[in-house]
Amino acid sequence: MKTAHDLVTAAKARITEIPVEQAAQAVREADVVLDVREADEFAAGHLPGAVLAPRGLLEFKLSSSPELGARDLDVVLYCKTSGRAALAAAVMHEMGYSRVRSIAGGFDAWTAAGLPVVRPQQPSFE
Repeated sequence: MKTAHDLVTAAKARITEIPVEQAAQAVREADVVLDVREADEFAAGHLPGAVLAPRGLLEFKLSSSPELGARDLDVVLYCKTSGRAALAAAVMHEMGYSRVRSIAGGFDAWTAAGLPVVRPQQPSFE
């Protein structure tokens, strides 16, 4: 029986991961940046220009969003540490997407490198 770790390891063997040192350029050049974390994680901070597509809904979002339908889109994915993004990239390859990459180390590596993060402002009622 396979574990989640086994599935992530197998996915990482089949996908392309971008080292965090190359991630900012890859994000700038991408057609779309997908954050596959959950909505609360996204709301707490995300990469500039990222679109939320939680891992559990990814296939449905891709299938129902015409703007994400082109299989030759240059896509960069990320999650917190890169496991969910690796699984998402593997699924996108299975769906026919040919230019999908994941950020090695995910959001945690991005923030540790001091790269920009969008943190939505909460309204002040003072």
